[in-house]
Amino acid sequence: MGINETQMTQIIPTEGWHVIHLFYQIDHTQWSLQTEEEQLKAKTDLSKLIQDIRSAPNTQLLLFSIVTPKADIGFMLITDDLQLANTFEKQLTLALGADILNPSFSYLSMTETGDYMSTEEDYSEKTLKSERNLKEGTEDYENALNEFKTHMAKYSNDKLYPNLPDWPVFCFYSMAKRRGETFNWYALPFDERKRLMAEHGKVGRQWAGKIRQLITGSVGLDDSEWGVSLFANNSYDIKGIVYQMRYDEVSVKYAEFGDFYIGLQLPLDQLFRRIGL
Repeated sequence: MGINETQMTQIIPTEGWHVIHLFYQIDHTQWSLQTEEEQLKAKTDLSKLIQDIRSAPNTQLLLFSIVTPKADIGFMLITDDLQLANTFEKQLTLALGADILNPSFSYLSMTETGDYMSTEEDYSEKTLKSERNLKEGTEDYENALNEFKTHMAKYSNDKLYPNLPDWPVFCFYSMAKRRGETFNWYALPFDERKRLMAEHGKVGRQWAGKIRQLITGSVGLDDSEWGVSLFANNSYDIKGIVYQMRYDEVSVKYAEFGDFYIGLQLPLDQLFRRIGL
């Protein structure tokens, strides 16, 4: 990897992993100045680097051909150690040679569980007691509560330590909650924010099996507040979920969106051909 990791002080979060989205434009003029041997070596170096990164513990790296000229190539890197994340992103930028990959957009965030997950107390009071009329201490109540605990433990673990899918269509955008004079998300009481996010989540769950979603937090790390990564097998489903969720009250009143990037996951040899290398 070009650096001795044992000499670095690891920076590993108390929970969750670091996530970096990297998008580049290719300078084809600079690329054309290289000989065929130099070009082959550059592509071999990038291929080896990708293998090295993917072999690192607690690390995943996805590659994309970006649709539209916003960018040519994209990477999504997940790893626990910020030192490694920084090392890897510098190496990726230079892998094809100086001035070949020019950054067009980048985003740093971290996996997180979120502030509005259902708690054990909520589930007990609202679902088990109010909706299902189960009495605390009964066998049915305890079984249902234990099932909920197991489900939430897996749900939290999947959000903090996800396995990224190989689905072909990828979408990334950043977003924040509005702080305007009329609508200020952070001035709302917590219970109201939780109610709005619960309704928002119900819409998203309608796309289960068609969309894999990873929301990562970036407060204090980058310009916006969250990064949203969507994976699908069909571009229609990306368009559909984003369109439908924009009609939720929480989106209509409080959501602010950054630029959207659409990419296609491809094997490296196909990616090289797609982007003209």
